[in-house]
Amino acid sequence: MRALASGQAVRIPGRSLRVALLSDTHGVLDARVDEVVRDCDLAVHGGDIGSAGVLARLRPRLGHVLAVFGNNDVATKWPLPDRELLCELPQWLDISLPGGQLIVIHGHQSAARDRHRRLRERFPSARAILYGHSHRLVVDQTAAPWILNPGAAGRTRTGGGPSCLVLSATIADWSVAVHRFPLPARHPRSPRTRSGETAPTEVSAHARS
Repeated sequence: MRALASGQAVRIPGRSLRVALLSDTHGVLDARVDEVVRDCDLAVHGGDIGSAGVLARLRPRLGHVLAVFGNNDVATKWPLPDRELLCELPQWLDISLPGGQLIVIHGHQSAARDRHRRLRERFPSARAILYGHSHRLVVDQTAAPWILNPGAAGRTRTGGGPSCLVLSATIADWSVAVHRFPLPARHPRSPRTRSGETAPTEVSAHARS
């Protein structure tokens, strides 16, 4: 079973929209990213989703959840009951929002070198291009169209922590807000006594913060 190789065009009506941009969940959605999505009008996933359950969990206000497939969104890496959804995922999306077009593509189709330039050349009429794949949070507004990478919204290779972006789109203006969350605190491994029992440890106040 293979995802669609073509692109799809989608129009989202409205004069002002908050769009949650996320990617690279690999089957796990960070709860804090989930909260950001619920405060937005729609959600857009840039691929490497990992399961249908990730998309089902996303609950933006208007109910619209759009996604493309990533290089890991293949039948062998998805739960068996979820694989039918792979046939419905396009390679790229052209989303009409208030004030312009948002292109969504996972990004594995081209080499990392000069990826931003290549994306701009491929989709010159877009106002912004969302891609994933690298797991690196990027907001490149140095040229048009903007190039946006929301980083990883799950647990896999999150770098500085799970992250997402929120695009505020109006007819007159677009802006992007970054949401990055700290990694869960790791508790030091408890020392063992000679009997194999766990010895009590002290945790300082600053270690809890």
